[in-house]
Amino acid sequence: MSMLNYTLASVLQAPIISEKSTVAAESNKQFAFKVQKNATKTQIKKAVELMFQVQVDSVKVLNVKGKSKRFGQILGKRSDWKKAYVKLKEGQDIDFSAA
Repeated sequence: MSMLNYTLASVLQAPIISEKSTVAAESNKQFAFKVQKNATKTQIKKAVELMFQVQVDSVKVLNVKGKSKRFGQILGKRSDWKKAYVKLKEGQDIDFSAA
């Protein structure tokens, strides 16, 4: 594996499995991933194509702001993170249960 493949493999941190992402996957072939904060759309596209052997149609990204939380008397904040919605081309699919 080349160094480029290692950096692309580290772009995707985890798939997001929720009710909203499951509905999007079933209806629109759109999958949600937690990605690195500095990842670009092209890096995300190449990483998904490399790891799952699928063809990506489009990528939408959004920055999720961390919530303010209270830990006893101390006021804290969760970390900000980036979410990516990846839409696959017609006939493509990702099966997380088999992976």
